[in-house]
Amino acid sequence: MDCIFCKIVNGEIKSRLIMESKNSIAFLDAFPVTKGHTLVIPKTHYGKIQDMSQDDSADLFRVVYEVVSKIDKITGSTLLAIHNGKESGQEIPHVHVHIIPRYNATETLWTQRKLMKDIELNKLVQKIRSFVV
Repeated sequence: MDCIFCKIVNGEIKSRLIMESKNSIAFLDAFPVTKGHTLVIPKTHYGKIQDMSQDDSADLFRVVYEVVSKIDKITGSTLLAIHNGKESGQEIPHVHVHIIPRYNATETLWTQRKLMKDIELNKLVQKIRSFVV
């Protein structure tokens, strides 16, 4: 399969891992809409939420809960987004939940993505990992 998220799960593509469970992983988005934008994905390839097994779905949302709790300790607020299928704007056909930190409610989200330097990304991953849920 030529899925970028499956390649991340298999270790073929590097990611900035925040958390891993038996069935899911959370990592920083490579093209964030805000600083700390995180993706949570199932390790098994599914195109849509409703295609997932109940165990994988429960695990995915447990990881979302834990990661959003950590990020909220930094920002105080987050936006959660799921594009469920191509027609909804899903760019990569693998289930993924966006956890998007909100630092300022008036900032533009989807049109002005900023690339961060490696050192900033590495520090951010360490900061998020350090919080206990």
